[in-house]
Amino acid sequence: MSAPKTTIVTFLEMRHKPQLAVPAPLGQYSLIAAPRPPLHFYRYLYHQVGAHHQWLDRTGLEDEALAALIHKDEVEIYVLYVEGAPAGYIELDFSDLPQQAELAYFGLMPEFIGRGLGKYLLVQAIGLAWRRAPERLTVQTCTLDHPSALPLYQKCGFRPYLREEKPAPSLA
Repeated sequence: MSAPKTTIVTFLEMRHKPQLAVPAPLGQYSLIAAPRPPLHFYRYLYHQVGAHHQWLDRTGLEDEALAALIHKDEVEIYVLYVEGAPAGYIELDFSDLPQQAELAYFGLMPEFIGRGLGKYLLVQAIGLAWRRAPERLTVQTCTLDHPSALPLYQKCGFRPYLREEKPAPSLA
């Protein structure tokens, strides 16, 4: 099967903090802040979560360029651990406060999908973002992401405000 030539990107927003409750995952889990993570660890998270969905924006970045993006004071990264192993991560960007906060990256590693962790992690991300009281919280997803991504965002209170067709990232 050939890779798609285009993708539909859906931009979503949330203008009020929702009242969300989700049961805690079973077993040993922890969501830990990772301020200024080592670049090799960030690259590992980014690749493990995004490789199956053609996340390529940051794969070719030099260390200095990547550090400039993720080590800013306005960026917060959290890692979900399940039974001691990294299972997914959240990246929040508060560069545009007070107008908006962005859920820049969010996802689970493939072996942790289907365990009910996605909704838990998203609810945590939403709560962390609203601590900073933005006027709105934004996120984007595309047709290359997990098929449950868009419905999950909407179930948790995000509303689409724009859809665009864009060229799919090239794997070459």
